[in-house]
Amino acid sequence: MISQLFPVKKDYKYYDDDKFHDECGIFGVYSTEKIDTLSLIQFGLFALQHRGQEACGFSVLRDGFILSHKSEGLVLDCFRKISNSKCYQGNAVIGHTRYSTEGGQSKKNIQPFFGKDYNGKSTISIVHNGNLVNAKYIRKKLESEGINFISESSDSEVILRLIQKYLDNNSSLEEAIKKTTIYIKGAYSVIVLMDNKIAAFRDPNGIRPLCYGMLDDKSYIFSSETCGIDSVGGFYIRDLFPGEIIIADKKSIQFSVLRKKEHTRKRICSFEYIYFSRPDSLIENINVYEIRERCGEKLYEQHPVKADVVIGVPDSGVPAAIGYSKVSGIPFKPILVKNKYIGRSFILPKQEMREKIVNLKLNPILDEIKGKHVVIIDDSIVRGTTSRRLVYILRKAGAKKIHFRSASPPIIAPCYLGVDTPRKKDLISYNHMKKNIEKILDVDSLEFLSMENLIEILGGYNYCFGCFTGNYPVHKKNDIFTYEKK
Repeated sequence: MISQLFPVKKDYKYYDDDKFHDECGIFGVYSTEKIDTLSLIQFGLFALQHRGQEACGFSVLRDGFILSHKSEGLVLDCFRKISNSKCYQGNAVIGHTRYSTEGGQSKKNIQPFFGKDYNGKSTISIVHNGNLVNAKYIRKKLESEGINFISESSDSEVILRLIQKYLDNNSSLEEAIKKTTIYIKGAYSVIVLMDNKIAAFRDPNGIRPLCYGMLDDKSYIFSSETCGIDSVGGFYIRDLFPGEIIIADKKSIQFSVLRKKEHTRKRICSFEYIYFSRPDSLIENINVYEIRERCGEKLYEQHPVKADVVIGVPDSGVPAAIGYSKVSGIPFKPILVKNKYIGRSFILPKQEMREKIVNLKLNPILDEIKGKHVVIIDDSIVRGTTSRRLVYILRKAGAKKIHFRSASPPIIAPCYLGVDTPRKKDLISYNHMKKNIEKILDVDSLEFLSMENLIEILGGYNYCFGCFTGNYPVHKKNDIFTYEKK
């Protein structure tokens, strides 16, 4: 039984925990003139909905003050709850779509976070994608200094309170950000909104993505992915460099660095290309769809097999399946039908029903499978529960042979840097050799994309491969987090 191999938490709320989940997406627009901030943030966050589906929020700069709105649910649900849209029109806006790990699902942890002046008016707001590995330590230090927190345990609010602390000591925004980043460790892409200016910055390793573009010659856009810029009709300029700060105000746009160049290294998360990002996005000016298709091509070159049909697990496994089909000559057919209207979670008290959720999400076209030799391709194998169930469905549909291919290497380690991942003991490739996994999944053969091929496809070593190797740009040792020395 799947339940015996991989126990499910007894909280009765089923999440698709057989996939990695990015924590969030961030978006912002600044203009020297009044713009339709409400529509722009709605479009931008909707384009980034895949990065987080649990909550959404935004802050608008209007007449020098900041107004915020946030709620649980999807982006469109959040905007439907707005009663007076005119309140949220101004010249700048930042927003966040959330998938929670650090800080949990409390409403108090929904971003943006904002700070108020002595008159109770919001004067600064931030959104953050990533994870600080020393946030608890810094929070305790700040609380001992008398600084109050709204959230229960959000690492993002730690960034805000540090920036506020240095602003209160008469530092400029640029100086306050630089002083803040001396103390915070981990992965962070951040957008800050305050009195008639916007700032965006990335950690010295550039682990989580952040790019910028323009709507016109007076309006700047910042987004986790280029699809956000595309959604509002803007044009992409480039990704922020690791350790870079960009600040735009009514007078100019300025570029500066958090660290000297020798203290920065590009180590963007490789899983952005494998799964997280939308296939129509560019990340670090690299086409995500092309990377996924090349992964499929390499899979066949690595481990060719004779078959009748290639199937991609919707949606992220499809480009790799197309690439596999292209070089192998085996026809690709979209015969796994996905229910596009399924929600993120279900209240399912019985294990038997939790296992059946795969049938609700994906259902095969039986006549295209019966008696066939099938190659099924997914972007990755995490716990193995979904893969096992998919194979069962295909066997039941009459598949004669099933060859499973993963378009990424075996996942052997969890992530500490802004991705929701299971613990080591729940990762199938950490606990089992490949031959044993074949038996668990009940497949005729199983192969993973090799690390060598992934590195070749991405064009080098300037990426975080932590989930495949256990080595991170920032790593944990005895609860003290340090930068690796190389």
